[in-house]
Amino acid sequence: MKFGQVEDPSKIDFTLPKDHSRTKEILSLNKKGLENISIGCAKWNKTDLKGFYPKGTKDELTYYATQFNSIELNATFYGMPTPDQVKTWKEKTPENFKFFPKITNTVSHFRRLIDVTDPVTHFASAVINFDEKLGMAFLQLHDNFKPKDYDRLEKFVKEWPKEVPLAIELRNTEWFTDEEILNTTCELFEAYNITNIIVDTAGRRDMLHMRLTTPNAFIRYVGANAESDYERLDDWLKHLTQWKKEGLQNLYFFVHQNIEKASPLLSAYFIKKMNEEWKTDLHIPKMATESTGTLF
Repeated sequence: MKFGQVEDPSKIDFTLPKDHSRTKEILSLNKKGLENISIGCAKWNKTDLKGFYPKGTKDELTYYATQFNSIELNATFYGMPTPDQVKTWKEKTPENFKFFPKITNTVSHFRRLIDVTDPVTHFASAVINFDEKLGMAFLQLHDNFKPKDYDRLEKFVKEWPKEVPLAIELRNTEWFTDEEILNTTCELFEAYNITNIIVDTAGRRDMLHMRLTTPNAFIRYVGANAESDYERLDDWLKHLTQWKKEGLQNLYFFVHQNIEKASPLLSAYFIKKMNEEWKTDLHIPKMATESTGTLF
């Protein structure tokens, strides 16, 4: 993922900002404890994840699902999924696997939330067939979609099918730099149980708003193919540990890289560290070059 890419990552201050004051209050509403941890990549194809698949792998998704418990499903952004395609994907994965499909770009980028009832219905009717393997759908708006079009966003949120859990990623800086706009938007998300996506990428530190609108943390982490990527993951684990203490219900953490073949490496590092810190037993992904053992 090239979004937020910079020429020299060493010049970026990667310090995670303090939480928004509302975040702790939102987390405290959850009385169930931590229910789910989903960590994965954004793609499963061999072209992007070079070196990840063993030679002779016949079905990439089937193998991917032996190494990760979830996928940020970007394939649905480029083409409207069908119920049959969703069922096929579902059947290739084990019981506890989760899909996080991105809403098709017809809705977000081409129609820009105008007259989208039909495509939204088609999308929701398809992804609902993931059944218990549906983690959460997410809407990614174009970075030129600004608060002047708040009415479109509000209408979309209010009309979204409640049967499908939803997260939204806002990209234009005006959503974050104006406190009144941020508050209004987040209050809308809170009222309709919409998760506010956090993006950690080098060139867009404004998107680290650290304001949760549900007890779910949906984080899209973009490495810079630099040594600092691992230190940044250490910082995230510390931050998430605090959120866990405060009431985090679900963690959805997806790793991207400008050079995607490094994504499994970062993911494995993060999972290993989490297992050590949280006493979890998440599977640590392996690379194809390893006959035994894990990446770290």
